[in-house]
Amino acid sequence: MTPYETDYAQWCAEQGALLREGRLSDLDRENLAEEIESLGRSDRREIRSRMRVLIAHLLKWEFQPGHRCHSWQSSISEQRVWVEGILKDSPSLRRYPAQIFDQSYKDALPIAIQETGLRKSQFPSEPPFNAKQALDGRFWPGGPLSMDDFLRD
Repeated sequence: MTPYETDYAQWCAEQGALLREGRLSDLDRENLAEEIESLGRSDRREIRSRMRVLIAHLLKWEFQPGHRCHSWQSSISEQRVWVEGILKDSPSLRRYPAQIFDQSYKDALPIAIQETGLRKSQFPSEPPFNAKQALDGRFWPGGPLSMDDFLRD
């Protein structure tokens, strides 16, 4: 077993120290390369996950206006903030939400159906909004946002 397999935290500290010391020949290059590549995949996974939740809640917001509540609003806002934070840190992923939007919509539909109790036929087969709108903090489907839209949690 290598240190990478037995104590990941220790391995990370050791690899960091080796890099700082310039001891490149002592690095665990293969595992280090894999870990660096996985960081980008992690950001993509996080965006996919956040987009799925965001779209599900936007669908609930649009198709169950009588059930709107502060927790839905908070969840929508939180997903937007998380995605924007990732995109700020990794601008090369700026187009990624639009690239995965159609699949994210398909993945979000079962969540919205389960959480609303509505039938699949009550939701459009194509998204009623796009990725740019979904991530825009001023966009709230189903009309303008007012305090009268909310049920108290």
